[in-house]
Formats: sequence, structure tokens, C-alpha cells
Amino acid sequence: MKILKTGFIIIFFFSSFAAIAQKTIFEGTLVYNMSIQTSSKEPTMADMLDGATTTIYIKGSQSRSEIISGLGSDITIHDSRNGTGVILKDYSGQKLMITLTKEDWDKKNSKYQGITFETTNETMDIAGYNCKKAIAKLRDGSSFVVYYTTELEVADKGYDSQFKNLPGLAMQYEWQSGNRKFKYTLAKINFDIVPASKFDIPKSGYRVMTYGETKK
Repeated sequence: MKILKTGFIIIFFFSSFAAIAQKTIFEGTLVYNMSIQTSSKEPTMADMLDGATTTIYIKGSQSRSEIISGLGSDITIHDSRNGTGVILKDYSGQKLMITLTKEDWDKKNSKYQGITFETTNETMDIAGYNCKKAIAKLRDGSSFVVYYTTELEVADKGYDSQFKNLPGLAMQYEWQSGNRKFKYTLAKINFDIVPASKFDIPKSGYRVMTYGETKK
């Protein structure tokens, strides 16, 4: 009986430790740096994305992703409670707002439906967190590499559709497009309160189109 009791205490201790060790992010800011590797010697417009940053603001069910580069800015605001979102594009002074219904959002991210992650034995330290390497596999046969930590996770899994099934927070990921390799590395995590104004939708200054209209 004492052996069984001791066993339960040990199991409870390690289960409690695992729960304490993992921090769930309900609110905060993630900043990723982007780098591009290419085999082409000729400069292209895509090269202007090298050195760009992606900042993700999270507040409960709301998320805002900002991609800022030499080309301009691309902002996506999403509310997982109703599934709707907007995309704000600002390039060369041309401002466009694309509105998305829940159906539009699901269609836009349909390539990530059924995505799976195969964890390997490789690990890496990123920003002070122990990360595991995984191979993400999509239904279309494509794949990409992601390093993630189980020490952190975002409460709202809908903040980024490609990582909805990832058992932790993506710290670094890379994918291939033609002869270019795009790499995103988490450079900063901030757990401070995010202003509610970050998720306000502009009332003017943008040409407004529906997601369906952009596909015609």
C-alpha cells in the first residue's frame, strides 16, 4: 500500500511540475525576424523582405499580425470568437482593406487543414528556450521545418492556422519557395498588456473589398 501511495505522489509531483513549467500566453506580443536565402545572384522584389519583422499581438480571442518590410506593411486582424477578420495592406501609399467572413477565413487557410507535425530528436536553444525540431506535413505533399518549445503555448490556437495543431509555441520555422528559403526566428516575447486599440478596424482611409472580390 505504501508503495502505491508513493507512486501516486511521484506521478502527482511530476504532473504538477509539467503544468507549472508550461506558460500559457493569454495576452502578449511575439516578434519574429525574417531572413531570406536565395541561390539567385540577381536581386528581386522578394529580397526586400529580407530583414522584415512579423509582430503578433495576442489578447484573448483576438490577434493582430503585422508584417513590416521595405515594401510596406501587411496587417491581419482576427477574432476567433466569430472567425471574422480583416487584412490591411499599405504599399506605396496604396491602402487596401480586405474583409473576411468566417467562411473566407477558413478558405484562406484551407491549405493548413489536416496539417501534422512529426517531432524529431533534434533540439536547439532559441531565446533561452529548449526547442524541438519537427517536420510539418501538409495535405498537398509539401512540408516545412519548425522548432517549437513546450515551455510556452498560446491559449488561442486560432492566432496562426499553420500552428493550430503544434503542441507548443513555434520559435523558428522555415519554408522553401522556388530557389528561396524564408526563415522566421522569434526575437522577442513580451507578456505586457496589449492595448485594445490594436484590434480596432479603421473607419476610413482604405479602399474596402471583400475576400471574394479579390479572388475574381
